[in-house]
Amino acid sequence: MLKRAAGKWHPLWARLGLIAQAFFYAASGINHFWHEHFYLHIMPDHYTHPLALVRLSGVAEILGGLGLLVQATRRFSAIGIAVMLVVFFDVHFFMLRHPARFPEVPLLVLWVRIPLQFVLTAWALYYARRDASSL
Repeated sequence: MLKRAAGKWHPLWARLGLIAQAFFYAASGINHFWHEHFYLHIMPDHYTHPLALVRLSGVAEILGGLGLLVQATRRFSAIGIAVMLVVFFDVHFFMLRHPARFPEVPLLVLWVRIPLQFVLTAWALYYARRDASSL
């Protein structure tokens, strides 16, 4: 069983989840620079400086992922990641409203990304809890 009677995740699973999340965001942030053209392509039209936002979000993801691994910055990083994910809803809804502009992304993926954002946000906020700072 993954949960203890008190409702807390077993420390091993919590640590592995933390490491997985840190790697996920750091790798995703690096991908913003590696495949910059893709991220520019999906930026909504109403953003005035899309390249700067792509780079800023890439740096934020890298720093957020690394910050999860440091006890002193874990809570701040987890909250920052959650806020960033909420901001990303604009991009996801933009893509969903204009699927013809993104034929390389299956429509099902565009729809699944919306509920996935809620899951990822909850996962990040799990590590914002004070008792997660000791992992």
